[in-house]
Amino acid sequence: MEIDNNLVENAIRPTAIGKKNWLFIGQAEAGERSAIIYTVIESCRRRGLNPYAYLKDVLTRLPNMTNKQIPEVTPQAWAKTQRSLQRQATS
Repeated sequence: MEIDNNLVENAIRPTAIGKKNWLFIGQAEAGERSAIIYTVIESCRRRGLNPYAYLKDVLTRLPNMTNKQIPEVTPQAWAKTQRSLQRQATS
């Protein structure tokens, strides 16, 4: 086993640096909001989505949505819908 694991170190670097930067984020509510946004962005990345495209689409549609429609725009549901749309476009 190698003593150095650059792949893992590079993968966790943003989180490690972020912890130091977020230590002084301000109010508790600001920290909670930042954690939510970070979670959404990382959820998009884990599913291979472009976080900017996801947020742009969802935040544009959100004002016209009802509470019952919110599960349709989670990153997982959104990715599934986008794949379906891409398949329809190529058919």
